[in-house]
Amino acid sequence: MARTVGIGIQSFEKIRENNYFYIDKTNFIKEWWENGDDVTLITRPRRFGKTLMMNTLEQFFSVEYKDRGDLFEGLFIWSDERFRSIQGTYPVIFLSFAEIKDTNYSDMRKNICRLIADEYARNVFLLEGDCLTEQQKDTFRRKNMEMEDVDAVSALKQLSEYFYRYYGKKVIILLDEYDTPMQEAYVGGFWEKAAAFIRGLFNSTFKTNPYLERAIMTGITRVSKESIFSDLNNLTAVTTTSDSYANSFGFTAQEVREALNEYGLSENRESVKSWYDGFTFGSHRDIYNPWSILNYLKTGKLSAYWANTSSNSLAGKLIREGSREVKQTMEDLLEGKILHTTIDEQIVFNQLDHGENAVWSLFLASGYLRVEKYTLIEEWGREEYDLVLTNKEVRIMFEGMIRGWFAKSGAGYNDFVKALLQGDPEEMNYYMNCITEETFSAFDTGKKPSKTLPERFYHGFVLGLLAELRGRYILTSNRESGLGRYDIMLEPLGEADDAIIIEFKVFRPEKENTLEDAVQSALTQIDEKHYAAALEAKGIMPSRIRKYGFAFEGKRVLIG
Repeated sequence: MARTVGIGIQSFEKIRENNYFYIDKTNFIKEWWENGDDVTLITRPRRFGKTLMMNTLEQFFSVEYKDRGDLFEGLFIWSDERFRSIQGTYPVIFLSFAEIKDTNYSDMRKNICRLIADEYARNVFLLEGDCLTEQQKDTFRRKNMEMEDVDAVSALKQLSEYFYRYYGKKVIILLDEYDTPMQEAYVGGFWEKAAAFIRGLFNSTFKTNPYLERAIMTGITRVSKESIFSDLNNLTAVTTTSDSYANSFGFTAQEVREALNEYGLSENRESVKSWYDGFTFGSHRDIYNPWSILNYLKTGKLSAYWANTSSNSLAGKLIREGSREVKQTMEDLLEGKILHTTIDEQIVFNQLDHGENAVWSLFLASGYLRVEKYTLIEEWGREEYDLVLTNKEVRIMFEGMIRGWFAKSGAGYNDFVKALLQGDPEEMNYYMNCITEETFSAFDTGKKPSKTLPERFYHGFVLGLLAELRGRYILTSNRESGLGRYDIMLEPLGEADDAIIIEFKVFRPEKENTLEDAVQSALTQIDEKHYAAALEAKGIMPSRIRKYGFAFEGKRVLIG
């Protein structure tokens, strides 16, 4: 009989006690312990079992689980007598930054302090007896969510010392989702303050802590050393391009095959592969997304489970506000093309606004892209990668993300597309103005690109509106044709549809008198630059090529 599949359970104890579906990954414990690294940073995409693994480590090593060897019976780690002897013998500090998603620095700092204060409160027994000096007890009592920086940054180091005095053993520190507050700080615009605070906390906890036995941090990205790890020369980073622990997170092809057999779903193996396979860690290919596999085992239905578990707000921001090159590359990726680029796995968040490679590095770390080919150019010491979208689920996620930017427009959006296909400018104008009125206030966020970089903003807006036409048209933008670069081109895949060229202008009073003048300027540019050349070269007659000028002024749009 197939085991029950529990969705979202991050308690190893609960899974084992209820005999829920579980794939044994305890070989990680042995591999990590025998590597002997002081501080290990492991980056993997979200929902890849990082939190469950950290909980497993806590329950294996922590003195609080001294008599719970039964949880590990029958698993890989329990077959080794050496590891049976150390189960439940270490003091462990386990924190998770997964819920630190505040939109301002004050709340972020306060919530990190709250997590630390909760850990102190959980171990209030340390105040009993004479294990601590009176001064240490006073310091202990000052740990609360309103504590000063000097108390906060040294709190975990001090707690390590208190555990050492009580148990006579150095501590193991587990920090899950360490980079969540850093991503939120970038999106929220308080990166520098957040980085300074966390840098001090990490230096005290992981670098200058004589009571630390070992530590593991997990996250999605490897934040640059200069940002928060500047003093941690004892850090071993294991990223998605590393071979270490490659099979410890995510499911292998063999593990998925056995799971499908257990639930009578083996006949759908190829469909499951196209949807959820494709993750590559180091030289290990065919790693499956575990979150979607678990959901599929439970429901028997193929769907974008992993892609729909979060807002993907950072990815959306980077595409929506990205440069012309970022948008063009994203179009190519959605068409199944390969991106050849260099990658810097040390993410520098303040470079994401102007560094295209930094964007693709983040997407690779997040699991949206996979490595198709790796090349080391020895002459220059440069690493180059061929990247593609990871799988069908990721492609569906990005297409849905683009559509979602305009979801508030509802019927107006659909009616605009219908009017465009029917060649009805009057209806196009009506529905486009309905869409912009409802959408622009929500869409134009962050650095307000409609004011500082209007062309970039409107380009992303129009591309998003037309994304639904993929499959009926080849949708491209900013490509060379004739004597210049057109804004948007729709090349029909069938004989029944016309080709469409769109050029848009942002109304500037210093250049045009009216919005109508801006429309005419766009149409003139299409003809003078002969943007139709690329379509005509493919045998599309001029009579089947429609040309439109879009002129924008704030939320007002005129199409001609």
